[in-house]
Amino acid sequence: MQLISGFIDTYLNLNPVEERQFQEEISTFSQPVQEGVMQITTSWMRQGIEQGIEQGIEQGIERGIEREKTLILRQIKRKLGEINPSLETKIMLLSIDDVEVLGEALFDFSTVEDLINWLNTLTA
Repeated sequence: MQLISGFIDTYLNLNPVEERQFQEEISTFSQPVQEGVMQITTSWMRQGIEQGIEQGIEQGIERGIEREKTLILRQIKRKLGEINPSLETKIMLLSIDDVEVLGEALFDFSTVEDLINWLNTLTA
């Protein structure tokens, strides 16, 4: 059984030829052994799917945060004009909670100095 499990682990992404070979190999085993192999395969597939979903969710969250930060930067530039790249960097490094607060605070800004003062209050 460890040999079969090792085989599956080695060939996580079986191409069609490997898949056929795997099925042929399984068909030579007794019914109870075949069922055991299929349980291992099903378990492996379930773990792979769960990992894929987890990774997809994490990437989606990260993309969403980056897009929100980019949107806030665009809004700031539209309201105040171009800003110093170091200010852009500070904004991109903010936590998502701070970015959301900034998104509301920027309506009260009249100058880049207002933005700088707001950013300074975060580190004070």
